[in-house]
Amino acid sequence: MNRKLLLLAVLSTIAVAACKPEQPPAEAAMPAATAEPVAPVAVESAPAAAPADVPFDTKGFAGVFTGTLPCADCPGIDTRVALNRDGTYQIEETYQGKPERFSGDGTWTAEENGKRVRLDPNSKSQEDRLFAVASPEQIDQLDTAGNAIETTMPHSLKRSGAVTQ
Repeated sequence: MNRKLLLLAVLSTIAVAACKPEQPPAEAAMPAATAEPVAPVAVESAPAAAPADVPFDTKGFAGVFTGTLPCADCPGIDTRVALNRDGTYQIEETYQGKPERFSGDGTWTAEENGKRVRLDPNSKSQEDRLFAVASPEQIDQLDTAGNAIETTMPHSLKRSGAVTQ
């Protein structure tokens, strides 16, 4: 029985010791008489955040972009894309020389920290559209894989106004 009590006492002591938080060692203070004065050090200001470090401002980028995009069987497609501040968009396309006019809507998101804009249509029969952000005033249409379209024909939409949403 004494062995059991001894074992219980040892285990209790170990458990209590393990639960006790360690106290950090006190820092040694230098006496004031022996401390040498320290010369002031020039502090450099931190460099401005690099553009990649600054998050893309989707609400600030929102706006209306218009232009004429290429068309396979007509002179061009007059296109108007309204990127709303709430993350929705509307698109209107009028085929030059034809009676066709299409409109759509959905949501838009900025990708690659604002280097690309994706239009995700509400209609499941349409594919997403991608645009490269060339500048705050211009977006350029990309192919479905997100690559630049290699042609001499213009693929740009320019900012033509602000949105109210």
